[in-house]
Amino acid sequence: MRYSSFLAISALGLISGVSGALAGGYVAPVADPVVAAPVIEAAPASNWAGGYAGGSIGYAFGSDDEIGLDLLEGGALIDRANDLGSVDLKGLNAGLHAGYRWQRGNWVFGPELWVEGGSIDASDRVSVDGVNFDVESSVNYIAGLQFKTGYTVDPQTLVYGTAGVVHGDFDYKLGGSDNSITESYSETGYSLGLGVERKLRDNLSVFAEWQYRNFGKTEVSYDIGDDQTILTRATPEHHNVKVGVNFSF
Repeated sequence: MRYSSFLAISALGLISGVSGALAGGYVAPVADPVVAAPVIEAAPASNWAGGYAGGSIGYAFGSDDEIGLDLLEGGALIDRANDLGSVDLKGLNAGLHAGYRWQRGNWVFGPELWVEGGSIDASDRVSVDGVNFDVESSVNYIAGLQFKTGYTVDPQTLVYGTAGVVHGDFDYKLGGSDNSITESYSETGYSLGLGVERKLRDNLSVFAEWQYRNFGKTEVSYDIGDDQTILTRATPEHHNVKVGVNFSF
């Protein structure tokens, strides 16, 4: 009887202890949530590849065409007059152009063909041995083929440089008190430039560009009779700045 009572008390104690443990509860460890780093997607590069055409208006300046005259008789030099002044070509012009571009990542490159004309000219009055001359130089047209290489600084903006070949057609005029003589000539040279272009929409952009054109030196001669010739050297190099629009297709 005593043994049965001991077992009963022991059982009650065990049940009481288990109930107390359950009443206190067991809290499982809580792990901190893993926060994933935000994924930032790079802005897609704008598509500059393909053909385009457009127009521009510009202003030429910065010519340095110094005037010098040689007098030849029978092909031999008999008199020379140097440092007579200069004819500084300048004036408004307009042009058309067309080109094609390829794109590799942010790099954009391709050829461009262009032609310009307008009112680019200059004149000066010089005096040789008491005789006055009016000297005038003018540009009829300039055509060029250049290669453009650029980099997209943002999806809508392209900065670029250019290098190319230019061909120009010019008039050089000597005018005296009685009459004038005009000689036409053409020359090929090179061009270098820098520019920036900005997309307004996928197929329309505007640009601004500076370009230097160098045509070297060209001898221009005038037959004045009596086996005499006046010879001068034209250097119609100049700078040109222009703004324009491109239509992509």
